[in-house]
Amino acid sequence: MRHSDCIAMILAGGQGSRLGALTKTLAKPAVPYGGKYRIIDFALSNCANSGIDTVGVLTQYQPLELNTYIGSGQPWDMDRLNGGAFILPPYVKGKSGEWYKGTANAIYQNKRFIDRFDPQNILILSGDHIYKMDYREMLRQHKATKAALTIAVIQVPWDDASRYGILSADDNNRIYDFAEKPEKPKSNLASMGIYIFDREIMMRYLEADESDPNSSNDFGHDVIPAMLADGLPIFAYTFSGYWKDVGTIKSLWDANMDLISGSELDLNDDNWRIYSRHIDLPPQFIASTAEVRNSAVTEGCNVAGVVENSVLFSGVTVEAGAIVRDSIVLPMSVIRRGAKVDHALISHNVEIGEEVCVGCDDPNYPLPPDPLCTDGLSLVADGVTIRGNVRIGRGTTVVRSIEAYASGEEDTI
Repeated sequence: MRHSDCIAMILAGGQGSRLGALTKTLAKPAVPYGGKYRIIDFALSNCANSGIDTVGVLTQYQPLELNTYIGSGQPWDMDRLNGGAFILPPYVKGKSGEWYKGTANAIYQNKRFIDRFDPQNILILSGDHIYKMDYREMLRQHKATKAALTIAVIQVPWDDASRYGILSADDNNRIYDFAEKPEKPKSNLASMGIYIFDREIMMRYLEADESDPNSSNDFGHDVIPAMLADGLPIFAYTFSGYWKDVGTIKSLWDANMDLISGSELDLNDDNWRIYSRHIDLPPQFIASTAEVRNSAVTEGCNVAGVVENSVLFSGVTVEAGAIVRDSIVLPMSVIRRGAKVDHALISHNVEIGEEVCVGCDDPNYPLPPDPLCTDGLSLVADGVTIRGNVRIGRGTTVVRSIEAYASGEEDTI
């Protein structure tokens, strides 16, 4: 069932600074996940599966690859005459442009786009979460309660509650308190950053927010508290499935590991497919010398070594004698003969040379610890080559190519 009375707006301009070198040239929603996906595939696929076929994607930071990836929206069945997927960069007025100042301002700048489709309701999504949700159920509740705003919520561990927008609701799910990232949370019911607004009410509050010079122009900090203060009907929609906010290197690593550890996120469900745009490659080749255990190996991979508890993206090569363990290797990277990659995230087009070790306990090429690489994870950035019996310790990031010569001299390329 198609919903012409509801369009979606995906906030996809995040820089993802806590993902370190991984997002130096990528917006966070464009970060690869699960062997063949990008994080934004989940929001787009959820819209497609929920019958919402008009989607605005609001881009800002490093938009080129994300724009190219989404294209006409064809992989998500959104290349259509009426509706479709639209890339919405910051608004340009006259000779100058204006960056999106916050989540509320981003939507406000696209008022003309919203008016063009004249929807009754606006679904606002984050482009950097991994989950499967039928937005039709949330929309039905929103209409039944005659809500001004419905917020999707999920229970989180109390220790993590201060990282989220936290709300309190009565027995009828009506929200009576909301605080953005409170130091002392009153509950562990967290906003998922998924909202359905009555369009007319939303635009009224966005106009008021835009005219307030003291506002941070953010839904969580400004707009939602203002609506609550005015007594508008705001309701919680409770979600209980898999949901991961991929904001750090560790959470991205965890989300990939969840795929091979039997989590409730099923990417093989034909009733709710996650669609993606990926290059057609030949089937993966697993040589007779290979040992592959509890891993996800995507098409185009060539594996002759040992791969254990790992996720290999398209076109990855693991040569004979190489070991990849508890790691994520992004597209077109090569792990040479005798190399070892342990508890690491290897980015695109990386070459780990013969006898190189990434994630070693006894490094012979010491690098300063990276505070973004928690739990001993290591990160190798895009296009880096490491050669010459180099051993890289845990908890570090390699952003430039390294070559150590046989004489013992070391040189940074």
